[in-house]
Amino acid sequence: MTLCVAASILTKREKEVFNWLIVGKSTHEIAVLLGISEKTVRNHISNGIQKLGVKGRAQAIVELLRLGELSL
Repeated sequence: MTLCVAASILTKREKEVFNWLIVGKSTHEIAVLLGISEKTVRNHISNGIQKLGVKGRAQAIVELLRLGELSL
């Protein structure tokens, strides 16, 4: 049996986007900070939500905090 490690759930960029979300940045602000389009930011968020098997940004953040992938 193989254990899934939290560090392998998100890519570095997805984690970076979620870190900006937890400090209250908007999709637009994150896009500007990272030099990427808002669509790309939304794609990173959607990918993270899908990987975690949750229903939204808030649930994704809670799960990432629970897994120790993010911290406040």
